[in-house]
Amino acid sequence: MNGSRIAALGHYQPARVLTNEDLAGMVDTSDEWITSRVGIRTRHIAGPDEPVDELAAHAAAKALAAAGLTPADIDLVLVATSTAVDRSPNMAARVAARLGIPSPAAMDVNVVCAGFTHALATADHAVRADAATRALVIGADKMSDVTDWTDRTTCVLVGDGAGAAVVEASEEPGIGPVLWGSVPEMGHAVRIEGTPSRFAQEGQSVYRWATTQLPSVARRACERSGLAPADLAAVVLHQANLRIIEPLAQKIGAVNAVVAKDVSDSGNTSAASIPLAFSKLVERGEITTGDPVLLFGFGGNLSYAGQVVRCP
Repeated sequence: MNGSRIAALGHYQPARVLTNEDLAGMVDTSDEWITSRVGIRTRHIAGPDEPVDELAAHAAAKALAAAGLTPADIDLVLVATSTAVDRSPNMAARVAARLGIPSPAAMDVNVVCAGFTHALATADHAVRADAATRALVIGADKMSDVTDWTDRTTCVLVGDGAGAAVVEASEEPGIGPVLWGSVPEMGHAVRIEGTPSRFAQEGQSVYRWATTQLPSVARRACERSGLAPADLAAVVLHQANLRIIEPLAQKIGAVNAVVAKDVSDSGNTSAASIPLAFSKLVERGEITTGDPVLLFGFGGNLSYAGQVVRCP
């Protein structure tokens, strides 16, 4: 085998939906204020009895079913998250226990909003190096746990959820080379810190960085796969807000691509946002098997990671 591919996807969101009108009853805001500034209408919020590993396990189970596999077929579990409450056992081990995966390597990847694309690259590398046969790669975050619900600048942004991919060996590479990096000296621009931990960001700094510095990085990720942006069937960016997604997608030059805009319905779900949006595009039939799709995560740590994958 010369590469790896995404065999199947799955996603999960909690049942509770929090609307802009609901938020207007909690803080000084309005539906018009939120939609005009970030393009979000609704978001899903997990309950106190729905931990991150439960969200992740639901999405992973759907991906396994879609791939026609059993838990025993998996030997690597990677969970991208920044909202784990406990240090040990990690989320990957807890997901493996929930699903009954017998003896996998189990690791968490904390690169916040770019976590899933980092974890996907790691799984690709492991499978191609023959260190794993099949991997579950999951992005899952419960942002509601780290949100100050009295701060209207951040509470309107966030949502909870999970998305998962099954990665397996393939004769033809279905996951392109990753392009990743960070701007460590600006890591303070997006934070989840303190006791209790709270999400905070410097919105204008993140906006300027994303819309001016990242388009060329995303184009280089395409080049690494031997494709021009115009060849892409879809672009799935981290679902931060529409004011970032729309100009970034336009500057990449993917003129023929479907652009995922799940942020409108799901809010910013951090590491879950890319697999969640990608899985929904596939489920709705907006892209088909073999289509080239750019996945591009960015945000916390001012990290980024992107690769072109083939639609399962």
